[in-house]
Amino acid sequence: MNHEEAGALANHVLDTIGGGVIADRSFLETVMTGILARGHVLLEDVPGTGKTLTARSFATALNLSFQRIQFTPDLLPADITGSNIYRESTGEFEFSRGPIFANIVLADEINRAPPKTQAALLEAMGEKQVTVDGTTHELPEPFFVIATQNPVEQEGTFGLPEAQRDRFIVKTSMGYPTAQGERLLLDRRAERSAQTPTVEPVVDEAEVISLQEAPETVTVDPRLRDYMVELGRKTRQDSRVHVGVSPRGIQRLFEAARAKATLDGRDFVVPDDIKQVVKPVFVHRIVLTADASVRGTERDDIIAEILSQVDVPAASGQVSTPQHEVSNHHQQAHTESQQNHHPPASNQPPMSPTNPDSQPEGDN
Repeated sequence: MNHEEAGALANHVLDTIGGGVIADRSFLETVMTGILARGHVLLEDVPGTGKTLTARSFATALNLSFQRIQFTPDLLPADITGSNIYRESTGEFEFSRGPIFANIVLADEINRAPPKTQAALLEAMGEKQVTVDGTTHELPEPFFVIATQNPVEQEGTFGLPEAQRDRFIVKTSMGYPTAQGERLLLDRRAERSAQTPTVEPVVDEAEVISLQEAPETVTVDPRLRDYMVELGRKTRQDSRVHVGVSPRGIQRLFEAARAKATLDGRDFVVPDDIKQVVKPVFVHRIVLTADASVRGTERDDIIAEILSQVDVPAASGQVSTPQHEVSNHHQQAHTESQQNHHPPASNQPPMSPTNPDSQPEGDN
């Protein structure tokens, strides 16, 4: 599957999901970017905005297995991974798989479970496997987690540790729909008998794996790679930041940018790809100082300032070449052509690329 086909197919999936979920297109694209990059997605929003519906709709449209885990204070790690059960009929222990054994797992209100239970997801998210009683069990392919947390109700919650947050390639939020969106919600409900909307499958498991393979062949200009590194390092140099973006976070930016290019049907990354994904990739990886937190500093503002401070490189190849280089190239080619076919008279100096009179009219 080439990149143009992958982009068209991925957008078809988004169109189908948009028919059931009232959400901003950019939000759905961010989630799809995380999926294409073979990462995990963290959704932070208030209840009732459609987070669970979004996760279920992605699973249905991608024709993948789906499991929802409701995180609570009494949830145990074995409730996620599964456990060995003794079968009296055979006299042996048999592994009973937990809900983590699905293609798409919705970890609902992940910050309500204690750290020990949250840690049960770490190996699954990082290694795509779980270990129970010394035995390792592979998870199905593809596999990714969509986790949600409620930013309003903090009583009885356990904040995700930095290592856990770093496992998510992007963090985003749905937000409330517009007035037109809420009216559309009612109009659609009036046209169906079921309370919850449904979507139809668009692709199969093999096509999803092909979609995830497409970003691996997207090229990134070396100067754009330097640009990504500089953006990440700038977060560590900011006085308001206690912990900046890690090297793994910079790698995730690289992967997300390639996924965004694939979503747009391109086999190369442009600066706008990086600008569009840097916020959801970086925002949950930045830890503010105590003073910055008290002052109400927003991580989004820090990322925006860093973007304005770091110059965007003019990359060659697939990215546009600086105009003066293009002009000089055309001038030199035009001059050489005139010298080869129309030798200058002895009383006239030969043309030079630096002579403004030698520039062809088409370049003026």
